Amino acid sequence: MKRVGIIGLGLLGSAIYDRLAAAGYEIAGYDIDPAKTRAKSAEIAARGANVVLLSLPHSEAVASVIEAIEPALAAGKLVIDTTTGDPDQAVAFGKRLATRRVGFIDAAIAGSSQQLRRGEVNVLAGGSDEALEMALPLFKTFSRSVFHMGPCGSGARMKLVSNLVLGLNRAVLAEGLAFAEFLGIDASLALEVLKAGTTSSRVMDNKGPKMIARDYAPEARLSQHLKDVRLMLQAAGQSLPLSARHAELLARAEELGLGALDNSAIVEVFRAMGSAKSEGSTSY
Repeated sequence: MKRVGIIGLGLLGSAIYDRLAAAGYEIAGYDIDPAKTRAKSAEIAARGANVVLLSLPHSEAVASVIEAIEPALAAGKLVIDTTTGDPDQAVAFGKRLATRRVGFIDAAIAGSSQQLRRGEVNVLAGGSDEALEMALPLFKTFSRSVFHMGPCGSGARMKLVSNLVLGLNRAVLAEGLAFAEFLGIDASLALEVLKAGTTSSRVMDNKGPKMIARDYAPEARLSQHLKDVRLMLQAAGQSLPLSARHAELLARAEELGLGALDNSAIVEVFRAMGSAKSEGSTSY
């Protein structure tokens, strides 16, 4: 368990890398970005590891990586996928690896990369009891809680539920702060009032100051959340009216060039709507 290969060293993967390294794990890391990579290939990163952890943008990338590293996956190894992806594909990955007697866990992370660096995230795990037992020591290095949601695919499903609620909370806060500004209320004072009452939420603590300061250094990118919302709509058959509107707002944010920024940048969509309304438009 002390030898881990990490494939995908973006915001989340690099945070996991640092937490595991601090806990004494021997790590081989690979990323398609040469500036980030620490191994010559994904297969090499996987070959010497007991556990291979994936932190990738989407399920299609996971499928490609699993195909690339399969020759390096001997019986008894474990693959942990922290990607927020398609639950049905997570089920398929688990079945595929089981034919090689390789364990698989879809281990969705509930929390941002900065929260993971502080050990404040929850792990939503789908997989067998045996695979989870093998993974627990690793999860405990960067999480405060681990929830075993059921078989493969269950962690990915719960992550979509979690992200639905989280994302809509963030959008509501963004709209509220933009509305306060439109009414001439100081946004910092508005946030203080909201946090003091029954409207308070952790989203206000984490994202409110970023929205007010227009500090969009990414902790979790806006485009990644749009991908998540589209997965929610796909899983639900388009029966999520609030999330359907949320997807439209996030797509508009991408059009404004905000996709690579922190997901708190959605507030700029509401600010743009408010500006348009003040100039006589009815688009708000």
